[in-house]
Amino acid sequence: MEPPRKRMVRPPSGGTESGRGKPQRLKTAKQRTTSQQAWLERQINDPFAAKARAHGYRSRAAYKLTEIDDRFHLLKPGARVIDLGLAPGGWTQVALERGVRDLAGVDLLPVDPLPPAHILQMDFTDPACGPKLIELLGGAPDVVLSDMAPNTVGHRQTDHLRIMGLIEAAAEFAVQVLRPGGAFVAKAFQGGETAQLTGDLKRVFAEVKNVKPKASRAESSEIYLVATGFKAR
Repeated sequence: MEPPRKRMVRPPSGGTESGRGKPQRLKTAKQRTTSQQAWLERQINDPFAAKARAHGYRSRAAYKLTEIDDRFHLLKPGARVIDLGLAPGGWTQVALERGVRDLAGVDLLPVDPLPPAHILQMDFTDPACGPKLIELLGGAPDVVLSDMAPNTVGHRQTDHLRIMGLIEAAAEFAVQVLRPGGAFVAKAFQGGETAQLTGDLKRVFAEVKNVKPKASRAESSEIYLVATGFKAR
């Protein structure tokens, strides 16, 4: 009888719960630009991206909200939540995982269903969007989440103004619709305008913190504004 042959197929080397793995490089550029190539290689080697794939999250951004909620305990069973800029759905997944059942979200991009969340494909800056979200949610939210970011055009000043415009629109919406005691979480970027917005939020929230989650890349100027204890209008 012949001895058993050795298997020549290597075991999978994809993401694991620990996110560990050897750094990998893409074999071909396939007409990608240098920045696109770098982004793809960073995604492949990113431990949080690997963990997200292993856990079934749609994006690594899920771990940003996980860390924020572990610290501030915003996502509670029975809470009503609005998720602005929800695509591809990582934050909504975290909220549902933590017991939230009344959730409405919006994005310009189509998003695969995440029941029981209500997902609206629409421009958040459309005046009709806010009332529609409240209608889908069934009442005023306890938490407004915003991970929105505009499409960039490559002009630094223009891109920055567009980013700040979205952040300010999200903050204004939150102040208009939140229940007393509610919370607002938004992606922002370090800079003078963000400091001014933080000051404005402190007038209507009991506490406002700047948070840099571990899942937010160190080289990025990205931070998160976490405002809690909304004061009644």
